[in-house]
Amino acid sequence: MLGLPAHVTACLFDLDGVLTQTARVHNAAWAETFDEFLRRRAEATGEPFRPFDPGDDYNRYVDGRPRADGVRTFLASRQIVLPEGDLDDPPSADTVHGVGNRKNVLLLHRIHTDGVLPYQGSVDYLHASRAAGLRRVVVSASANAGDVVAAAGLEPLVEARIDGVVARERGLRGKPHPDTFLAGAELLGVRPDQAAVFEDALAGVAAGRAGDFGYVIGVDRVGQADELREHGADIVVSDLSELLTGVDTGPEVLR
Repeated sequence: MLGLPAHVTACLFDLDGVLTQTARVHNAAWAETFDEFLRRRAEATGEPFRPFDPGDDYNRYVDGRPRADGVRTFLASRQIVLPEGDLDDPPSADTVHGVGNRKNVLLLHRIHTDGVLPYQGSVDYLHASRAAGLRRVVVSASANAGDVVAAAGLEPLVEARIDGVVARERGLRGKPHPDTFLAGAELLGVRPDQAAVFEDALAGVAAGRAGDFGYVIGVDRVGQADELREHGADIVVSDLSELLTGVDTGPEVLR
């Protein structure tokens, strides 16, 4: 059914890059945030300035992770350790939460200025999955997932949401840990093996595999099909519309 094994009755959708075209907005906000921090650090230390790579750095260290984890993981790749600080640190603070809050200010500005577009193939898939009786929940690391879902007009097509706010309140570990996806399945009243995970991030695909979910669909928007498969995707598609074509969806890459 809809490119899924027969035992799958629920769909757990990542948001940015899977349902909505906000991954590029996140990427741009991260690049602006990290480059400003790294440039100031280079001026203070005399070290050469090496900017954030919106390709490799974003995909390896930031994409799909909770905001603070993204800050820690990327800066660790540059051998930089910052104090944690507090959740409400000002965006100017050179702490993990301060840097993360700076990124969030830039992200919200871009979202409110430019709006949010869903992927049409994903909208079609949501309509088809609802018509087929499949359960549907958004599972996102973003604390702004509610705003994005609403801005993209997807609220009528999803039943519930596990996002960064819920994860913080419940102490759920971020991707690549499976906690948030497991919470999504629990919210829908299904076992993990009855649910399919839809993810574009390497960390998210790894989380789907770590949780022993019934099927893990990698969505390749940036040319990383091989890496998605290496991290645990059962199948890789470039758009969810490919799952509506009736093509045999075995463990191969549909291109």
